Amino acid sequence: MPEMSERPFPWSAFALAIATAIGLMALGLPTLPIVLMLLVWAGSLWLVGSTPPPPEQEKGKSGISRDTMGDLFEHSEAPVIVTENARVIIANLAARRLLGAHILGQDVRMALRQPEAVRLLEGNEDGAAVIRGLSRRRDIWRLNHKKLDGGMAIVELVNKTAEADISRAHTDFVANASHELRTPLSSILGYVETLREDVNDFDPKMGDKFLATIQREGQRLQQLISDLMSLSRIEAEKHDLPDTTLELGALMDRAARDVAGDRVERLDIEAHGEFHVCGDEQQLEQLVRNLVDNALKYGAADEQVTVRLQPRGDKRVMLSVQDRGGGIAPEHLPHLTRRFYRTDPGRSRASGGTGLGLAIVKHIVERHRGKLAIDSVLGEGTRIKVTLPLAQAEL
Repeated sequence: MPEMSERPFPWSAFALAIATAIGLMALGLPTLPIVLMLLVWAGSLWLVGSTPPPPEQEKGKSGISRDTMGDLFEHSEAPVIVTENARVIIANLAARRLLGAHILGQDVRMALRQPEAVRLLEGNEDGAAVIRGLSRRRDIWRLNHKKLDGGMAIVELVNKTAEADISRAHTDFVANASHELRTPLSSILGYVETLREDVNDFDPKMGDKFLATIQREGQRLQQLISDLMSLSRIEAEKHDLPDTTLELGALMDRAARDVAGDRVERLDIEAHGEFHVCGDEQQLEQLVRNLVDNALKYGAADEQVTVRLQPRGDKRVMLSVQDRGGGIAPEHLPHLTRRFYRTDPGRSRASGGTGLGLAIVKHIVERHRGKLAIDSVLGEGTRIKVTLPLAQAEL
């Protein structure tokens, strides 16, 4: 409590008390009780006249309120830890979810338990370190360490796992694309060199055979480049929701018959009504062509491919393409939409496949806010289902 001498005397209140006393005496009341009441009133006003300031919040040695710091960092997306003399005094919600609530009060080095982090935290300088496997084996985090006055410090953890995954995916994509491009190019160059070496004495039948191989590999190269460009264009537009209304049944019938060509008798096409969707016509046609072409290639040659369009409730429509072939082993199903993934590389290349067909389908479905499902039974065949929202359901 502050000393009495530190309190200012409440003169305005005392003047009001004197005026009240004079008024009471003017009314004829006894003087002695009025004087005694005036003295008691004045004393009480002096004692309570100045309201003491509220107690201050607990502060760290730096002079910053811990409660204030805790409120400031609590809902930050990045895990943030505040330490005092290497002990955790504040851990925000993200940090508690990552490392556990038990880290409060712990030595921060024990809370993190990473050699790179310990070396940084034991140093006397600000800095950053990259640590791995903090919560899961493949996690990558950047730890930022900032020292404050009074033995306090702030530790911020920034998740770099997604960036590393994207970088690794790009690296893998470039490596796979380079390999896929190099194979037909090597074949083309090899046959061309052979033809040029024996251009004068070459057997015409053998030359024609070589030229047919060059043409086939050139077409494969052209298809691969076309698919790569399509995939790149679809990914660039994946956040743009199409706004053109299309009748999906007519589009499906046209695209399926176009890709089948002289194999059209193997198709069993049926649309159970008219279904209007908001979509990109070119991309939806490519989706149908890719699915039907795969079914015709990998299904049994003497079996039909079923293409169906049917409602799924009042707000969605399902396109399904089913072949009757050898099917796909369960362990391959989760990977089928990866770029360049093949269950049988030799057969796929022999049939002209690029390994990008289902990756393109997946990205088209995602852009149209749909769902993709693949069911397969060994020895019976494969059924791919694409579910899309109807146009009126999006209004």
